[in-house]
Amino acid sequence: MNMDVIAAPSTALVMRHDCLAEQLQAFIRQLDDSERQWWRGAQERLAQHPDANTSALLSSQCKRHLNEQAAPNAAGWSHVQLARALLLAQALAQQPAAGQLPLLRQLFLWGDDQEKIATLKALDWLDSHGRCVELALQAGRTSNSQVFAALALDTHYPTRHYSERAFHQLVLKTLGMGLDIRRLTGLAERHGVILNQLALDLLEEQLAADRAVSPGLPQTIAFDLLSAAQRERLAGLSRQQRLPAEWREHLSSPTSPSPN
Repeated sequence: MNMDVIAAPSTALVMRHDCLAEQLQAFIRQLDDSERQWWRGAQERLAQHPDANTSALLSSQCKRHLNEQAAPNAAGWSHVQLARALLLAQALAQQPAAGQLPLLRQLFLWGDDQEKIATLKALDWLDSHGRCVELALQAGRTSNSQVFAALALDTHYPTRHYSERAFHQLVLKTLGMGLDIRRLTGLAERHGVILNQLALDLLEEQLAADRAVSPGLPQTIAFDLLSAAQRERLAGLSRQQRLPAEWREHLSSPTSPSPN
């Protein structure tokens, strides 16, 4: 796992070509005759001119030429999102090594929210070595919950490449936006004492402000790593009926609290 917040310089993106090829074949099988004709023309045009302008133009045309429906072999993807990701992958593959990351950054900058969503969902396919972590971190500052969800949920990219601090920030923002923390891939592997404390701090903040406790907050806590004082604090809140019912099973589980 690459734990650097900013990835080391590289001359090329390392794409997951096997995943991309599998998605491409499944995508093509779902197209009707009219869609398939447009898609072949788009691929041919991009093969001739794999530049930012052509890529952006074809991406913008996807919604007009393809049905906005779920892609059956890519959970959580629509046909339009998948088409945009596959066109981006084709454009990147045709670039010289030094031009790949600049092209990806340029297209992300130009893209509307829906195009940004497609790019972020595809990052794990496009960048297996974490060269785009800085771009991902910048994208994660968005206030658009759909764009943020594309980066945070149902993807291995953050857990493969984010530093501990960056991943913790992702977790807290996922909770803050009310997203389903269970869809944050790799959360269990990132459990630890520091994330425990951050989660408990958030809990205290929400209770002090008389706000609803984030539903997914227990999933961020490694209860077996809680100190005796932390467990007693949670037990006290439960006795006061200030914690939601789903916390009780965690507090009553037979764990050995940390002595510290």
